[in-house]
Amino acid sequence: QVQPVESGGGLVQAGGSLRLSCAASGGSFYYYTMGWFRQAPGKEREFVAAINWSDGATSYADSVKGRFTISRDNTKDTVSLRMDSLKREDTAVYFCARRSRSYFGASGNSNDYNYWGQGTQVTVAS
Repeated sequence: QVQPVESGGGLVQAGGSLRLSCAASGGSFYYYTMGWFRQAPGKEREFVAAINWSDGATSYADSVKGRFTISRDNTKDTVSLRMDSLKREDTAVYFCARRSRSYFGASGNSNDYNYWGQGTQVTVAS
């Protein structure tokens, strides 16, 4: 029943940085792996990054490794995605999601997540 709520999207020039945040509404992210996904127009949803609960281990898509950093603040019950060296191909709607089962590890499969935010638009301009 938790509703992830994303924020921080916007317009940024190529090479710039942006930080997305995801907050829990009506529930919490405690004990759950959290993930970020993105979807560009006409394309399928794509895994971006995930972070688990038990040890904070992270996983990234190859396309964003070295540029994006996922983190979580358990005192605030939030998860963030720091995006650096942004490219035009990073333009997409970014979604925050909570995995369906507590204590399950990081996954890049969108079917493993059951609570999704409405998304926040990230546009990278040249």
